[in-house]
Amino acid sequence: MNELHLAYKLRLHLNRGLHELPAGTLSRLEDARQRALAKQKVSARQSALAGVGGFVHQQFDHLHLKQVLLALVTVLGVATYTYWYADQSITELEIIDSALLSDDLPVAAFTDKGFDAWLKSSASQ
Repeated sequence: MNELHLAYKLRLHLNRGLHELPAGTLSRLEDARQRALAKQKVSARQSALAGVGGFVHQQFDHLHLKQVLLALVTVLGVATYTYWYADQSITELEIIDSALLSDDLPVAAFTDKGFDAWLKSSASQ
């Protein structure tokens, strides 16, 4: 007998026994149930968002303001560093391109194998 079948049989047995209880017992059980529900302090919140929005809302429910601010500062720091690093790389390439365009090098120098070494030595100066 699997669990689903056992649960079904148990539910049938409990429902059958419910109809055999005296009316006084049923009213006391109902009163106890109402009192227990009244004392329950857990509020059930339901998101109006569906799908991914509901998942995100559920995940961010337990985060504190400090955690969110720390995450935002971290993302802002990484984005700033990435922008600064890209700007530095572009500036270096700009300097090299300007030097190449303003110099009177023959075209054969660009295809020379030692040209890369010359670029590195001129960039370090």
